[in-house]
Amino acid sequence: MNKTSARHNWRYWAAATVLAFTLTACQDDDANIDLAGTSANGPHTSAPEGDDDNAGFRLQLLHFADMDGSTDALDNVTDFSRLVNAFGSVSGLADNTLVLSSGDNFIPGPRFFAAGVRTSETQAALGVPGNGRGDIVFVNALGTAASALGNHDLDQGTEAFADLITADEAETGADYAGAAFPYLSTNTDFTGDAALAPLAADDGQDTADIAGQVSGSATVEVGGQTIGLVGATTPLLASITATGGLALSPEDFAMTPAGYDALAAAIQPTIDDLAARGIDKIILLSHMQQIAIERALAERLTDVDIIIAGGSNTLLADANDTLRAGDTAAGPYPITATGPDGSTTLVVNVDGDYKYLGRLVVAFDEAGRIQTDSLDTSVNGAWAATDGVVDMLAARGLDTTAAPAIVATQQALQNVLIEQDGNIQGVTDVYLDGRRTQVRTEETNLGNLTADANLFYARGVAPGLQVAIKNGGGIRDDIGRVVVPPGSSGAPELLPPQANDSIDKPAGGISQFDIAGALRFNNSLTILTLTAAELRDVMEYAVAATEDGATPGQFPQIGGFNVTFDPANAARSSGQTNRGINTDGNRIVRIALVDDAGNETRTLVENGRLVVAPETPIRAVFLAFTAACVSGDDYTAGDADCGDGYPLKGLAAPDRRELDPGVADEGAQIATDYDPGRSDFAPTGSEQDALAEYLAARFCPPGVAACGDDTGQAFNRAETPPAQDTRLVNLAARRAAQATP
Repeated sequence: MNKTSARHNWRYWAAATVLAFTLTACQDDDANIDLAGTSANGPHTSAPEGDDDNAGFRLQLLHFADMDGSTDALDNVTDFSRLVNAFGSVSGLADNTLVLSSGDNFIPGPRFFAAGVRTSETQAALGVPGNGRGDIVFVNALGTAASALGNHDLDQGTEAFADLITADEAETGADYAGAAFPYLSTNTDFTGDAALAPLAADDGQDTADIAGQVSGSATVEVGGQTIGLVGATTPLLASITATGGLALSPEDFAMTPAGYDALAAAIQPTIDDLAARGIDKIILLSHMQQIAIERALAERLTDVDIIIAGGSNTLLADANDTLRAGDTAAGPYPITATGPDGSTTLVVNVDGDYKYLGRLVVAFDEAGRIQTDSLDTSVNGAWAATDGVVDMLAARGLDTTAAPAIVATQQALQNVLIEQDGNIQGVTDVYLDGRRTQVRTEETNLGNLTADANLFYARGVAPGLQVAIKNGGGIRDDIGRVVVPPGSSGAPELLPPQANDSIDKPAGGISQFDIAGALRFNNSLTILTLTAAELRDVMEYAVAATEDGATPGQFPQIGGFNVTFDPANAARSSGQTNRGINTDGNRIVRIALVDDAGNETRTLVENGRLVVAPETPIRAVFLAFTAACVSGDDYTAGDADCGDGYPLKGLAAPDRRELDPGVADEGAQIATDYDPGRSDFAPTGSEQDALAEYLAARFCPPGVAACGDDTGQAFNRAETPPAQDTRLVNLAARRAAQATP
């Protein structure tokens, strides 16, 4: 059944007055906001009136995703809750409001683990403290009906995820309620996983009946209408998170027309099942990591009205939306596409970390077809969760109180984290760039710093170790501040961390909190031997997904060597098995080893060709995440996938060594005397520990109380634009810079 056939005559649910604001584009939260109610569609201050049963239905969709980046999410969540409550109090829309998430509701990091610290406040807020439970309380308190399954939701493994979404009754009488909503993913087979198979519910049930469970689809009643919800997750899940016994379809997915066709074919049957029940309003909660995939699905799926994208942090917004300082829209809100049956599909997304609430008010006719002329840019778009926007809504008489559960939980977690932010590990005079759009596309100073730290740390075990390679997707936050001066319309200022006298944090101080936020996965380190040919193939893969607009997690941050690459050349397209001298990509132009001062000592690749013997050994340190697929004399990983798909299977002689003392190395526990012992907040052998130790040894100057008697100096290597990078030289960026007058 498709949108061109009438299904039911729905009773009109009168909407007396719809909130319609025009937000003038501005660069700070205190700028004047035009409340005249004019937009590109003309004055719009109330919903259309109707006097018959065929007038249709108006839905207010509030959506969010990707609370997995900035540690500022805790600062934003209270205003975000106030926005949700404000729009939920709009006359005529209160009963027609639906709140949905498209995944990644949490990530292992500071606030995630703060919920596991038992204090009187966390006990009162959470019932039973536990890692990640604060984030579930937030999503519950927002009134979320359902969520897509995101990759970061599984980062602690399927068993930990199952524990998070199910209730926990404590002997003290307090209890943790678990998730008040289901997680949906129709292209995920849960039956093979011991932790999630018992929580798998049949498709198409009411969301309230399957709260705390997983399914492919569900339904929800909104304003007397039944709305179908379908979830979908990136088929590449196994290469970016811990999937346990889960199976994703389609297999061997690639971002090609054939890949999009296969993905749509995996999702369509669940949509068809809902449509066959007479459900004529269907929303896809999609967590595909790249919005290009959701756009492709919108042109391939039948009977889908709205796709809420997730995983890409794409900020879609209207020209009249008020954006946060330094933010720019990546496209219009919503994106309009046409499905195979000729019907309209809307694609929506906003940036994460509770920075923006997506709001879509849309009318459907009596046959369930979207009425595109009902879309109003003064109503729809990205609403910034800031005091200025909230205060404006309050001035219009809306209820802007925050959910008490969110306020209590936010305060409890903040108090745990304040203590960590006073634990200083080093000092920087410059902003350390860990922004997603930078670390996944170019060399950054924070990428260099943490790669150098891993190199420094791993040499305690392997003194001759030469290079460090890490995936940029493992860096989750910046260290410092992004500030746009009031009244400025130029580029934001990138500043080092601010002093906080109340906790003795000096200007530029890098704290335990900062490190845990930037490196929140806190992978342990793994040492491998690659041949020169294998190293070239690894680097071909690392830059293979680089293209305009893409932010691939595999993009490298490196230490101990320089790489020149040209994204205009053919990209490597084969799988996780290392192809050595037979690599099918030719983007790598040059590779040279460097000493600690950055001076080149040996060239390995010149003009795209190896200039040393292919079998030349190169000792390297990786994150255990990327090296999970390696087997060798010291370790057997079986059939594990390589993290971020790195081609590390089939290495000639990997001689794997784990720095994690909890992993057996050659049949015994590895000694930990390689650890300098200056910092002790993170587990020995982890990337957080490596960065903290490196900072304490090199970048903790005298005169800073937290640094003791150390004689280092503050880190002072400022971030550079891509055309000026020296470790990862992007020839396309240099050509573009030279062509610019």
